Amino acid sequence: MTAETSAQTTDRTRLLELIRELAVVHERVTLSSGVEADYYIDLRRITLHHEASALVGRVMLRLLDDAGIAFEAAGGLTMGADPVGTAVMHAAAQDGRPIDAFVVRKTQKTHGMGRQVEGPDVAGRPVVVLEDTSTTGGSALTAVEGVRRAGGDVRAVAVIVDRSTGSKERIEAEAGVPYLFAFGKDELGLA
Repeated sequence: MTAETSAQTTDRTRLLELIRELAVVHERVTLSSGVEADYYIDLRRITLHHEASALVGRVMLRLLDDAGIAFEAAGGLTMGADPVGTAVMHAAAQDGRPIDAFVVRKTQKTHGMGRQVEGPDVAGRPVVVLEDTSTTGGSALTAVEGVRRAGGDVRAVAVIVDRSTGSKERIEAEAGVPYLFAFGKDELGLA
């Protein structure tokens, strides 16, 4: 195992530990999709955490690199995707790679510049749509639509945790791009 591979394994292992410790809440909840679940994965406790945020950036960047996804900007629907996009941007900067972050609003603004996608322009650029977790794929698909309307070339959707509830199948069918995830719910010890 090379030093680089060892560091990547360590990053992934540590991020998984932090997700299990800080983000998995065992109680009955209604998700934003309207689906009820016996647990909640609150990844804002990870993406906004002083140690975990850097790990998120490195793990997600490596996930996309390993899949051969070339991109110049990363982001998604505000608010869950905002810190994920920023983490990827910072991880890329550490490697000397110029990857921008962007934020997608649920709807286009009716004032100011009237934009739905904020940040550096995505028009004509290869981009990835990020999300912290996904249940139905709805948020990611809203982001994909917004980015495409803004002229972005969406190459993939990537999430930190996949809940194994059909997001992958729906996103790949409706958006026509690969759906990648760093961790499955089984890795979190969830049924």
